[in-house]
Amino acid sequence: MNKPTLVLGASENPERYSNKAIKRLVSAGHNVYAIGARTGKVDDTFIQKDKQPLIGIHTVTIYLNEQNQKEYYDYVIQLNPERVIFNPGAENIEFEKMLEQKNIETVEACTLVMLSIGAF
Repeated sequence: MNKPTLVLGASENPERYSNKAIKRLVSAGHNVYAIGARTGKVDDTFIQKDKQPLIGIHTVTIYLNEQNQKEYYDYVIQLNPERVIFNPGAENIEFEKMLEQKNIETVEACTLVMLSIGAF
């Protein structure tokens, strides 16, 4: 089942986990949107620098440290996703509480592991 996903903290660097996640999400059949510090491209997925108005996002998966997430709090809440995944190194209790108050599920997990075990 396609779960439209926003990768926050996307990178063109193939060594970065966000890059690997974009590729794995696309190969698993999900529509993928990406926002990063710089514009770019991972295969056919464009990385935007600006907060894009997106509709129907199921999952936001975060690859930013706690400090760099702050500017995205309102944006992610406004997207109203079903869930937000905090990948290792992105854990953020403050943001998780804000999301849970809006009835948005939060998960501290690795997107790549979730995909590999069929738990995405």
